Amino acid sequence: MTEAEAVGAILWLSLTAYAVLAGADFGGGVWDLVAVGPRQAAQRRAIAEAMGPVWEANHVWLIFMIVGLFTCFPQAFAALAVSLFAPFTVALIGVVLRGAAFAFRAHGREAVGPTEPWGAVFGAASIVSPFFLGVAAGATASGSVRVAASDVRFVADSPWTLAFIADVGLFAVALCAYLAATYLMVETEGDTDLQADFRNRAVAAAIASGVLGLAGLILAYVGARPAFDSLLGRGLPLLVLALVNGPLALVAVWRSEPRLARLAVVAQVTFVLWALAVGQWPYLVRPSYTLDSAAAPAATLTGFLIVSGVGMLLLLPSLYVLFRVFKGRNPASAEADRTNPA
Repeated sequence: MTEAEAVGAILWLSLTAYAVLAGADFGGGVWDLVAVGPRQAAQRRAIAEAMGPVWEANHVWLIFMIVGLFTCFPQAFAALAVSLFAPFTVALIGVVLRGAAFAFRAHGREAVGPTEPWGAVFGAASIVSPFFLGVAAGATASGSVRVAASDVRFVADSPWTLAFIADVGLFAVALCAYLAATYLMVETEGDTDLQADFRNRAVAAAIASGVLGLAGLILAYVGARPAFDSLLGRGLPLLVLALVNGPLALVAVWRSEPRLARLAVVAQVTFVLWALAVGQWPYLVRPSYTLDSAAAPAATLTGFLIVSGVGMLLLLPSLYVLFRVFKGRNPASAEADRTNPA
């Protein structure tokens, strides 16, 4: 394995961590927006307590990946940033808005009550951001990022290509909602009624993600052959694992095995991401840039690997302590306890 390939693997691991951690945060915002029924306040309280003051820490993986891509693969970073400027910009605006909305609402008197303006912003941004991040991923996987000399642009070969890209965006939202619902099943193990609410949401998200995933394969065959060839080529073993694991995860959810369901859904997201990565390896942007052709000088790659190794020795224990100590302790839940005493 070359240094460029090692860096690529590390960056994809960071993307995986972002997907399974921050993805659940996005999904929590989705369920916060659509909370209904007699327990809607309790549902929002459970979401706030689960996200806690550690939720913003999950974005460290996105920051790490962006900085690593910019540092180690500047040509590929430039091509993606120029051709996908619009979806990336909308997604980042959504990240900022949902962070501000969560913070502002957490200090309001109705932090976990009926939907109010900041709650609506929080929920809407939690849908917009993963959708447009998924759109960017779909555009890259479909081969729509075209580089010719100094000209970089987004090119959709047919309406089916656009349909595939939109489907990937919706698939990303559905997976986030699925992750969040299964995580919240674990968080609400002491309340059977509340856990049942999130179990029903997990089942709905599982069905939606399954339908969108299969539709994505069909649309990839019709209008995004680079993505289809990647998944049915080197990525096939991991794709098969995802197809087998999907029903098993749904059974775990249906039988109310929350911890097993959480593990299975995390595995599902991981299988999907790595099926795509392995399938298009060693390309970063197919067919223009491979990991080696787009790589920065060897000294830069070596320095990045050393700094990343040392940094992870500090970061990972710190994140563990953060989650361990502060999980679920936040202004929203504290306010809820004061305004809704047992």
